[in-house]
Amino acid sequence: MKKDGYKVAVVGATGAVGNMMIKVLEQRSFPVSEILLLASGRSSGRKLKFKGEDHPVQELTENSFAGVDIGLFSAGGSISAKFAPYAAQAGCVVVDNTAHFRMDPEVPLVVPEVNPEAITQYTVRNIIANPNCSTIQMLVALKPIHDAAKIKRIVVSTYQSVSGTGKDAIEEMLNQSREIAQAIQWSKDDGLDGLWSSLRNFRTMKTNVYPHRIAYECLPHIDVFLDNGYTKEEMKMVWETGKILDPAIKVSATTVRVPTFFGHSESVNVETETKLTAAQAKDLLSKAPGIRLWDDPVKNQYPLTALAAGEDFTMVGRVREDTSVENGLNMWVVSDNILKGAALNAVQIAEILIEKYI
Repeated sequence: MKKDGYKVAVVGATGAVGNMMIKVLEQRSFPVSEILLLASGRSSGRKLKFKGEDHPVQELTENSFAGVDIGLFSAGGSISAKFAPYAAQAGCVVVDNTAHFRMDPEVPLVVPEVNPEAITQYTVRNIIANPNCSTIQMLVALKPIHDAAKIKRIVVSTYQSVSGTGKDAIEEMLNQSREIAQAIQWSKDDGLDGLWSSLRNFRTMKTNVYPHRIAYECLPHIDVFLDNGYTKEEMKMVWETGKILDPAIKVSATTVRVPTFFGHSESVNVETETKLTAAQAKDLLSKAPGIRLWDDPVKNQYPLTALAAGEDFTMVGRVREDTSVENGLNMWVVSDNILKGAALNAVQIAEILIEKYI
């Protein structure tokens, strides 16, 4: 029997994604009868607002989940590895936003607009995994294309904001940007050589988060490098696409960290088994759940991170046919990585859970 309300725990409540999970639960009127905010002992006693009331943050322990119906986890892979099994054993259904369980064959990996039926597998471990943020937005955009024409191959390049790394990365980019802006005294009369000479002084800067300066720079390096030359972030897109959409799809990814605060952008090229014109693809995308088509080049209308920030949908534009292959399409995909790429996707999973399963 469906309950009137559910006890929900947010693990990692003080982090950027945890904060957003709390906001999304409130904004979407999720039927929360009691909210439990959990974090490390350092945050214990801090208060966060939910529905206008202050709620204390409690220290996460092995015994935190008695009576909890749903646990939204976003406190890091090692925390999920340790505490999600305790939550699951206590009868709590875990929706985990870390990478730890994503490729576990006993744990469903879910994007609600793409493979909601996979949620039925949650009963094996009482755990559901939230995919990587860059994978989520790409597959939301590609699901209608795959259903209509069957995708054979994807080549994707991502342009990912520093918020994907966390608050420390945002602070690092801000500090570096201020330092460079304050140090460089340049006008157009100085010529480009003057600016170039000034910037040479900032080829190396003190960094704590990234291996190189991120301010005014692009780093083709997200997560660790693997033996095959790809980064783990790139391979996540390969592995997760196979598990969520279709294991037969070939995927080649290049992931890049760029100096924007929020929102990930992606250049996506697909090759399909059957022909789809750009007009047909736009029609499919305009009707698909979770997508806003924003594609009018004459008016300079195409997705931007500023437009996607704070929005639930994934924006798609620059849809055009690939002139190098017979059945190819290109598109530009942008989404709020903290919202749809993490918190919203998790809450959407929880909504399906209470509607159909618990």
